[in-house]
Amino acid sequence: MKLTIAKEQIISGLQAVQNIVSTRTTLPILSNVLMRADEKQLELTATDLDVSISCAVEAAVSKPGATTLPVRRLFSIVRELPALEIELEVDEKNVCALKAGASFYRINGLGAEEFPPLPKFTDDKKVAIPQDKLRAMLRKTAYAVSMDEARYVLNGIFFVFKEHLVTLVATDGRRLALAEEEVEVSAAAQGEFIVPTKAINELVRLVQSNGEVQVKHTQNQVSFTLRDDKGFTVLVASKLVDGTYPNYRQVIPAESKERIALPREELLQALHRAEIM
Repeated sequence: MKLTIAKEQIISGLQAVQNIVSTRTTLPILSNVLMRADEKQLELTATDLDVSISCAVEAAVSKPGATTLPVRRLFSIVRELPALEIELEVDEKNVCALKAGASFYRINGLGAEEFPPLPKFTDDKKVAIPQDKLRAMLRKTAYAVSMDEARYVLNGIFFVFKEHLVTLVATDGRRLALAEEEVEVSAAAQGEFIVPTKAINELVRLVQSNGEVQVKHTQNQVSFTLRDDKGFTVLVASKLVDGTYPNYRQVIPAESKERIALPREELLQALHRAEIM
């Protein structure tokens, strides 16, 4: 594998995927990022076996190929390089020679064949959501997710795709947050599932204010493909929480005789003043 890539391109790609890599893994391959060079792009993938993140960045590829390299070490090196362009060349023993200006590094990697494969998804269970809508829904619900591992079905956000509506629900047993938006949902794509907290945290970090998200789901996996207006694409794939979410509708009052409308900014200012004490 041999390629030339702009520093900002590889940094943006590594920043997108490296967060999921654990520093305490017992499997060396899980400390690495899968790098697959093909045509005019470099695809980067990281996983912890529960959540996987993949993205593609522009690169001038002179020799296609694939390898895996220690992601945190690679990011630390690239971040400190003064040169704006980086050359990467990997031999048959998965040793990477990295050149940038007067700097040279040699990094030992592992074979791409050792890297766990990404789950497969089909388009029949696909729902498209504007990124700004999903971003707002996540921010309205993620704070209510339970941190109590004994109640594992509450350790995530409950997604419901039904007819022309997507619903996100989170609760810790004391508070409940619900957000709904109208989207196009085909009959085949209808369903409900629990996305674990780890994947939710990555989505909150990666989702943008523009572009689209394509959500695909199977019986035990879900994927979110985030594509912004500039064409930058990130895939987040995750195992689902195995369990039945409680009937949240039961705790929401069907009717309320008294409603109070308050100016949002004035209420926020009052809360800020009160929390001082």
